[in-house]
Amino acid sequence: MKVTVVGAGSTYTPELVSGLAAQREHLRVDELVLFDVDGSRLEVVGGLAQRMLAAQGLSVTTTLTTDRDRALDGADAVLLQLRVGGQAARLGDETFPGACGCVGQETTGAGGAAKAMRTVPVVLEIAEEVRRRSAPGAWVVDFTNPVGIVTRALLDHGHRAVGLCNYAIGVQRWAARLLGVDVTDREQLRRVAVDPAGLNHLSWTRRVLLDGEDVLPRILAERMADVVAQYPFPPELVRLAGAIPSYYLHYFYEHDRVVAAQRTERPRAAVVADLEAELLRAYADPALVTKPAALEGRGGAYYSEAAVDLLASLLGDRPGVHVVDVRNSLDGAPVVAGLSVDDVVEVPCEVSSAGGGTVRPLPQPPLAPEARGLVQQVTAYEQLIARAAVTRDDDDVRRALLAHPLMGQWDLVEQLLPGVTRAAGA
Repeated sequence: MKVTVVGAGSTYTPELVSGLAAQREHLRVDELVLFDVDGSRLEVVGGLAQRMLAAQGLSVTTTLTTDRDRALDGADAVLLQLRVGGQAARLGDETFPGACGCVGQETTGAGGAAKAMRTVPVVLEIAEEVRRRSAPGAWVVDFTNPVGIVTRALLDHGHRAVGLCNYAIGVQRWAARLLGVDVTDREQLRRVAVDPAGLNHLSWTRRVLLDGEDVLPRILAERMADVVAQYPFPPELVRLAGAIPSYYLHYFYEHDRVVAAQRTERPRAAVVADLEAELLRAYADPALVTKPAALEGRGGAYYSEAAVDLLASLLGDRPGVHVVDVRNSLDGAPVVAGLSVDDVVEVPCEVSSAGGGTVRPLPQPPLAPEARGLVQQVTAYEQLIARAAVTRDDDDVRRALLAHPLMGQWDLVEQLLPGVTRAAGA
């Protein structure tokens, strides 16, 4: 089996290698290809990956390359973790909306629109090469943000793709620690499951299962201080929802407070750039053979581990339930009520290698009306911005911004449009 990582110069890549070691009994990878357009960065990150594999005793041929064709030839799975424009483009996404009094963020609002427009064409180009060069039936696993929009674009263009975020695995690990389950023991960790539903970066965890029993009501009743320490929402809001909101709902539920804070806070892109520089210095140490603890501060902890767990079900011999981004369709009916079967949702799915890989959403009870209305609005925006990313038509961009609940006013749309289109060309 050949697995290719596109954007392997990412500081997340060592987690991927850690995941391969953890799943060695269930996922046999013969060749791991690490591809990036930045050769010097790839050499540093790939060098650590090779040392980690050797230290873990994995007999995996590891290839570092800046040749995309070579990377994709014959691949059985292609993992996408690229950032078009790097942290400099992210900094732009996070700052230009502030002039209009809007949230500056790289995956939602105007900044997220710019990133989607910048990213979708590149991802679709790569996916076309996967179709031409990779193994028949190869899977594209996307954890390039904005995941829901990128996954929609891939599926709309007929690619065999699934999207993945670290929100669910992060909630699972947090809940396991809260419940006294040993997170270092993978078998123990399987006792804890979470059941979020909604969209990527717009979902609610409505159940936390311990040995099959939903313990979330007890957690909310007895451990609310721990909940809001990890997921910083007002306790009464969490109580009202009866669920754990995705962190990104912060931008919707507390928009004005976030905008006010962003006027004085250092942009997250600048913080991440410093952290990445620190990580890359650590990765360059030839004595380092494990992922450093500082990696968890990167903000996307467990992304790559979740990807390997997903591959172990999709292409290996360990079927399981994974929270992924898929079409909102189960036997031709909507999984999340109130959305079209063509929409892309983030829900738990049964995943197995049967038939070359199957991903089947689990039935979901309806979202609460206040959640459903927000999801419907953002879904309309995602449909429109995915189209705008391909057409590059200013009116399509306007329609998308007008549909988004964080913008939605004509004057704002006209003010934001130049920033979006300028950032989209980065």
